[in-house]
Amino acid sequence: MLELAGIIILGITAQWVAWRLKVPAILPLIIIGLMVGPIATLYTENGEKLIEPLWNGEKGLFPGESLYYFVSLAISIILFEGGLTLRRSEILNIGPVIVKLISVAVIITFIGAGIAAHFILDLSWQISLLFSALIIVTGPTVISPILRNIPLRRDVASILKWEGILIDPVGALVAVLVFEFISAGGGEAYTTQALTEFGKIVLFGFTFGFTFAYGLSFLIKKKIIPNYLMNVVTLATVLGVFVLADNFAHESGLLAVVVMGIIMGNTDLPNFKDLLYFKESLSVLLISILFILLSANINIEDLLLVFNWSSLLLFAVVVFIVRPLGVFLSSINSNLNIREKLFISWVGPRGIVAAGIASLFGLELMKQGVKSAELITPLVFMIVLGTVLLNATTARPFAKLVGVFQKDLKGILIIGSSSFSRIIAKYLKENQREVVIIDNNASNVKLAKNMGIQAINANIYSDDLSENLELSDMGFLMALTGNASVNQKAIENFSDQFGEKGTYRIISSEEMRDPNLNPEQSLFSHTDDYIKLVNLARKHPEINELSIKDTEDFLHQLSELNTSINSVPLFIKTQENDIQILPADPAQLAIQGNEKIVYLGQKINQLSSEAAQD
Repeated sequence: MLELAGIIILGITAQWVAWRLKVPAILPLIIIGLMVGPIATLYTENGEKLIEPLWNGEKGLFPGESLYYFVSLAISIILFEGGLTLRRSEILNIGPVIVKLISVAVIITFIGAGIAAHFILDLSWQISLLFSALIIVTGPTVISPILRNIPLRRDVASILKWEGILIDPVGALVAVLVFEFISAGGGEAYTTQALTEFGKIVLFGFTFGFTFAYGLSFLIKKKIIPNYLMNVVTLATVLGVFVLADNFAHESGLLAVVVMGIIMGNTDLPNFKDLLYFKESLSVLLISILFILLSANINIEDLLLVFNWSSLLLFAVVVFIVRPLGVFLSSINSNLNIREKLFISWVGPRGIVAAGIASLFGLELMKQGVKSAELITPLVFMIVLGTVLLNATTARPFAKLVGVFQKDLKGILIIGSSSFSRIIAKYLKENQREVVIIDNNASNVKLAKNMGIQAINANIYSDDLSENLELSDMGFLMALTGNASVNQKAIENFSDQFGEKGTYRIISSEEMRDPNLNPEQSLFSHTDDYIKLVNLARKHPEINELSIKDTEDFLHQLSELNTSINSVPLFIKTQENDIQILPADPAQLAIQGNEKIVYLGQKINQLSSEAAQD
């Protein structure tokens, strides 16, 4: 009981430490696992581990095959949750690179790392190739914390995110194939049986994944499953699919749950956010338990076997030769420049699937008496810990060194997807600005997407925005909701992360009635609140531009726009097609004579004619 409670407490503590230090949680989790596991034998009085995962006849948590089964089920849930986060819309511009990274780069890593392990450590070809198969995977749980605070071009962040999730099952399948090779023996049966098993894995994995994803989605949409049971029914279904697929083809369950997650994540499910939150929380708990368990399961003798210069050389070959070679060959004829290719090559931390499957296969091969099988788990953990340490500490400075760190963040994050917000977002997008709308109303988000605007259904009171890698290039924050407290909360929570170049909001109704309350952060005319903007967008849903000659002309035209009930000035558009926010005192702007006033409402000639009639 004490050990079980201790694992959960230590795991959640490690997650909190990782959050505070802004490092991947895998780092403190592995360190804690090693400290209470193999390293504990060096400082405890009886020379035993503080936590013993495997039952050894006197103590231990999991007897027989129980640890293997627990790890397998836990990884299936983690992979399903990863699949839920994938969106087809994110891959439109980077599809070919992703496909090559999970095919060409996988082959290069498999062959290159296998050759290196064989000749550097003098391992058998079987163990060398199993090792190389296990380190193919990267992992979203380790990439996301590393990239979260590095402003990158959106395509680069999306490539690393998609690679991290999609490559997990690919690496697992390759590892399974090699494992079947080793278990099958040699000669003709060696190849025939392994390829047969691989074909069964792909067939049953995709079949069960597709079938149950569409089946469960149908039940949820038709409300056959009540909302309060949706999370637990989904969890039961994921576990059932994993076990069922595994019974038809050993290890096909991993592929099945990823396929199931991707399909459900791209289906318009009601209350999808609730499902995602539940799976994220469950994944955090399982990852915390798994890493401590798997780290603690390593023996000190196994650690000493890889604590040498040969292992360090193998690590260097994998990180500095094999990974860059795979990335550069995979990105030929892509829109990535040399600097971005170098950065993607540098960021390749290994994660939970590599460590989990390594432990599973290591245990199984040791039981079979395969030579050097005891090296699999510590070698893979060395790569996992080493790559996470390297990337967590150097990714940001390396991004600056190679020139992919975006200093001029021109992306605009808009909070609120009202009618006028969507009109403004579309205009900004048409003027080559990266724009993302955030709203917790699914209908408004759908309307924005129908206009070709990237929109995310999220709540500003949650951590969704901070976790989203695709928002790493946002430099401006505009809060345009009808709720003044929500606008203020958005600025308080996310000004540092998304408002580096400026944070603004529309004025409240109270501020509109009392000019003395007009804040410096206010947008547009500084005299129009949400209600006036929505009413105007309903009457005149268009944005126009008005050329200005000099400062005097600018102030005159701005005054005309402000006094009309049919227009609201929004921005100043420079000759370089840049957007400037209107200050509270327009006379402060230095007008060169080539700018334009951007406004919402009727065209200026119509306004002038009305003014003449008045």
